Amino acid sequence: MLIALARFSVRHRRMMVGFWLLFVIALGAISNSVGPNFATQFELPKSESNDVRELLTANSPDLAGFSGQIVFTSPNGVTSDEVKSSMTELFTQVAQIPGVAVASPFDTPGKINPAGTTAFAAIDVTLRSQNELISLGSEIQEIGKKFSLDGVEIEYGGEIFAVFELPASELYGLLAAVIILVLAFGSVLAMGLPIGTALIGLGAGTSLVTILSHVVGMPDFTTSLVAMIGLGVGIDYALFIVTRYREGLENGLSVEDAVVDAVDTSGRAVIFAGITVIISLLGLFLMGLAFARGLAIGAIVGVLLMIIASITFLPALLAMVKHRVNVTTRAALVALVAFVVISLIAVINHSIKTFLVGLAITVGVTLISLVIKPLRTPIKHRLKKAKELTFWYRWSRFIQRRPWSAALSATAILLVLAAPLASIRLGFGDNGNAPTTTTVRKAFDMLADGFGPGFNGPLYITVQGDAAANPDALAAFVGTLQSTEGIAFAQSTPASADGSLSLVIAYPTTAPQDAATYDLVKFLRSDVIPPTGVDAKVGGFTASGADFATAIGSRMPYLFIGVLSLSFLLLMAVFRSLLVPLKAVIMNLLSIGAAYGVLVAVFQWGWGISLIGVGKAGPIESWAPMMLFAIVFGLSMDYEVFLLSRVKEEYDRTGDNASAVADGLAATARVITAAALIMVFVFGSFVLGYDRQLKLFGLGLSVAVFIDATIVRMVLVPATMELLGDRNWWIPAWINRLLPKIDVEGHHSLETH
Repeated sequence: MLIALARFSVRHRRMMVGFWLLFVIALGAISNSVGPNFATQFELPKSESNDVRELLTANSPDLAGFSGQIVFTSPNGVTSDEVKSSMTELFTQVAQIPGVAVASPFDTPGKINPAGTTAFAAIDVTLRSQNELISLGSEIQEIGKKFSLDGVEIEYGGEIFAVFELPASELYGLLAAVIILVLAFGSVLAMGLPIGTALIGLGAGTSLVTILSHVVGMPDFTTSLVAMIGLGVGIDYALFIVTRYREGLENGLSVEDAVVDAVDTSGRAVIFAGITVIISLLGLFLMGLAFARGLAIGAIVGVLLMIIASITFLPALLAMVKHRVNVTTRAALVALVAFVVISLIAVINHSIKTFLVGLAITVGVTLISLVIKPLRTPIKHRLKKAKELTFWYRWSRFIQRRPWSAALSATAILLVLAAPLASIRLGFGDNGNAPTTTTVRKAFDMLADGFGPGFNGPLYITVQGDAAANPDALAAFVGTLQSTEGIAFAQSTPASADGSLSLVIAYPTTAPQDAATYDLVKFLRSDVIPPTGVDAKVGGFTASGADFATAIGSRMPYLFIGVLSLSFLLLMAVFRSLLVPLKAVIMNLLSIGAAYGVLVAVFQWGWGISLIGVGKAGPIESWAPMMLFAIVFGLSMDYEVFLLSRVKEEYDRTGDNASAVADGLAATARVITAAALIMVFVFGSFVLGYDRQLKLFGLGLSVAVFIDATIVRMVLVPATMELLGDRNWWIPAWINRLLPKIDVEGHHSLETH
């Protein structure tokens, strides 16, 4: 079927390209007409903090959603008549917004510090989507601008005012991808084909996901994840097919036969590599979280469209460019250099005008080359070395001559890198990690200086039963809490009209992300509250973070087992081997474990944390290991499939395991390295952003890909395959009979058209 599809794409290339362009335009038009319907709802698993939220939702909806603070400070004091009058009017106007409740410090004890220089109003908001929350935060700040006073600083803290934005630094990664592809291919046109294919697939994917958001619940940042994964796999998949096409031309095949051969071999590897990514993403369904399912569906749609574009749209493009894929003119090189340099300047200066100038220069050079013939002169390529003289062939032979040393050394490095994983602590970072220029960070620091860091993350403790309606019993319970080590201040407030529910707000002495705060939540639940006999439950954003981390940690084994089992079965069917898929699973676990270990060392232990612009150490974001595993395992299996399919192809042809490994590595190592470098730069560019979560996620992805493409793929794989020899391809006969026949090496029959 792939051969027929490839020939159809070649012989009807204009129709195929036209179809994809119309398809993307149509999806974009539909997407723009219906608009997005994304909504970030981080539902809590069954837990005590979830019980607190449900109680408050039923009795006091304003207290069951999101919270924040309006913090103000003045060296001359915050209780003067002028300050009090102005701020009270501000609080009144904010409280008039539907679904918003404000507790003024002038009416509520404990919200003015002892020195009288800092105060805060607590804001509680009913549950709403992330976009609605961003709009609300902006609306409140606009109201606040009308109440500025000399000598009084007003800032806004808490989750209401925290804004998440993708950094412009991701463009550095895309520019790096352009440079790497040019160096890998030695051709500007060959560079443009993978990027063009990925952009077409991405355009279709993001539009389709936006349309699907009306049918399936998806978080606001789904399209960002689709873009991240889609660009990565799209460029990779096209890169491997273009490389195989150029090999076909070098071996004397016609354009059509070279395209068919590329699709029938590398195209098959693309399909099965994509299936492994999809299997990894399907593992997110095992987490039992709606937002994870929405992310998985969006990412799967993106990957599917990249696979389809790679085996239909790309072959049509290859048929159109023909032998020019290997040609780079002087004009093309000058235009590319100008575009990259000027685009880099535009990104640094955040100037769209500069980018447009660079684009105009690029187009201008191209047009001038149509008139000035010397600019169309092709640049000579370096003579291609014989296979046996290439670095990667010699590297494979070097490893194969000392397989035990290579395998043990590589394994030791991975285990050392993974060692910090033993002390991983899941949780959520707080706004103390935000840039010092943001209002949430300024408010965080003002509260920490005026009251203590724990005032940035209060605990919400619901009280039911007799104590809720008995003032003396409730006061005694509050006193018990306030005398507990780790609690700075506690106060109660009614939470239901009939008096059956009261709420105690307790402020820890430590910051929300500190391990001591998480320990305090456990201590209150296990040792402090039970002896009082009060029916009380601990909730709030900080306690929810602790419960969410516990729930995620308890579900992670299901994710691991499900993804690893399905991937093992798929690889066993593809390569007709028992040991090859087993090695692949173990090695990928080692590389992911090493990436986790690096994250713990940097973000939790604080090793070198200042070098990446993070202020202080804290927990590993609870969602990060889950998402990292799903994405990295899929990408790692991509490289595994590409390398081993070529090795298996050579082994089936020669029957010599050692030569097959060396030849397979020599044929794929350069392109795998280029693909991995692109991933490393694209993901690593997020470390240049300002958000701690993005830095953590970007570093984790880039480290995992780097380790996988170097230590694992270039050292461990050839070493272990040399040690196992022909046993690499052994499989019990009874298992072989049960497995479906899957051909990933291609038919290698181009004689019949």
